[in-house]
Amino acid sequence: MRFKSDISENDVTPQPVFESRRDFIRQSVGVVALGGLGLSSMNSHAEGLTSTPNPSFRLDETPTPLEKVTTYNNFYEFSTDKEEPHLRAGSLKTRPWSIRVEGEVNKPKTFAIEDILKMAPLEERIYRFRCVETWSMVVPWVGFPLSVLLKAVEPTGNAKFVEFVTLSDPEQMPGVKRAVLDWPYREGLRIDEAMNPLTLVTVGLYGEVLPNQNGAPVRIIVPWKYGFKSAKSIVSIRLTETMPTTSWMKAGPSEYGFYANVNPEVDHPRWSQARERRLGEFLKRPTLAFNGYGDQVASLYQGMDLARNF
Repeated sequence: MRFKSDISENDVTPQPVFESRRDFIRQSVGVVALGGLGLSSMNSHAEGLTSTPNPSFRLDETPTPLEKVTTYNNFYEFSTDKEEPHLRAGSLKTRPWSIRVEGEVNKPKTFAIEDILKMAPLEERIYRFRCVETWSMVVPWVGFPLSVLLKAVEPTGNAKFVEFVTLSDPEQMPGVKRAVLDWPYREGLRIDEAMNPLTLVTVGLYGEVLPNQNGAPVRIIVPWKYGFKSAKSIVSIRLTETMPTTSWMKAGPSEYGFYANVNPEVDHPRWSQARERRLGEFLKRPTLAFNGYGDQVASLYQGMDLARNF
């Protein structure tokens, strides 16, 4: 983990500046060219995202600077170095793109990305996002509830879990050539977690389409869980009766569990999770249980031992 000691709170975008910048983006057509920020890999045929801020998902916290959000990324399909995906992700082709939704559903369907973008009004939600390596950020994500997509395929009564499978193409993703994980990357949620209003089908951030290094063209955001649960560049969603074995569960079962709820009382075997460092800040802050979303999700785990079900 590398953090530069010359980063100060002065590097964080002031809220008024962020607000005025977001308004400018909304009035612009297509995608803003952001040279020098590693966004050259952004989808060149973006539709131009128009979203409405959802007041239910706004934080009294300053969003993390866009440059840091887009240049410090966990995306092993491109590199295990967090500062390299934005340099390597230009090889990812995000059109055409489709997602197959199948399994325990009455109406399995393949959705083109254009269909997904038309499924529901896009919302801007400012969420905390916490990674297991103790760094965190605050991001204005753009998307709509995953429940909208799942309801469209009519889950059967046997659907207890939702598995996400991501793209695995060594020609586009150089990191796939290394056996860091058992590719393709797989993640999963319980059906009630997937249907929770917080869980987001995400197609953009900061009012723009997702940059490749942030999971273009579509990813999931589950804000009360550690970041590896929020699968990127999804190509398949499968509803199942049994719990899927996720990539990190398979790679390190003693370190990465299925639930991966942000829990300051359960340490990773190699480091404490009690504190976190926000990108763009120097000092650490206390980690919030469920990443601060306990009021919305704690009831999902009533009666569970969250130290055993980590």
